[in-house]
Amino acid sequence: MNAGYSIHPHVFARADMISLVDALERAEVVRTRAGARHVLRLPVVCELAADRRLIDLASEFVGPAAAPFRATLFDKSAAANWLVAWHQDTALPLRNRVDDPAWGPWSTKAGVLYAHAPAWALETVVALRISLDDSTATNGPLRVLPGSHRSGVLSNQEIARLAAEIRPVDCVAPSGGVVAMRPLTLHASSKSADDRPRRVLHIEYAASIELGGDIQLAAD
Repeated sequence: MNAGYSIHPHVFARADMISLVDALERAEVVRTRAGARHVLRLPVVCELAADRRLIDLASEFVGPAAAPFRATLFDKSAAANWLVAWHQDTALPLRNRVDDPAWGPWSTKAGVLYAHAPAWALETVVALRISLDDSTATNGPLRVLPGSHRSGVLSNQEIARLAAEIRPVDCVAPSGGVVAMRPLTLHASSKSADDRPRRVLHIEYAASIELGGDIQLAAD
């Protein structure tokens, strides 16, 4: 994934996504305006994360032992519309706090311990973003800066510089499509310009839950 992302338009059937949306609507999860965190705990999401099609895709980027460890539901609609500035995903859920200056700052979200991770750990992770609805140029799709993942963990000044230098790409995909993305790839999204929903199930996979020493990812 030299560009830091890739688009796979037809991994699942549209009917599969309709069934998944229905199951998620009925699931007992704590929802925010933007969606829901920690949904890997839901049986329907856990089953999807173990689907051979997703495991094989994740394995192309992190190796044959690709393991899901986190899932988030994003739910953008006319009633819940927002924009996200250029950023990297640098926080990882961990089982225990470690005394290592390369990790941190630390925080706790919904009872799960998080730390901002060094680049070497983030390079062992890939996110697979399953489009539950059609993602189009007008409903606030994911936008990426190709190749930006190669620059490591960036400061705000470095992010601003790359955002000015690199032409962004809209990652549009039909319902059932998947966008693969490295967490260090600079990404953003605009507000939706129409009333069609854009729901995405964001599942992250690691080369191994064991990151070395006493550092272990926490599945959430």
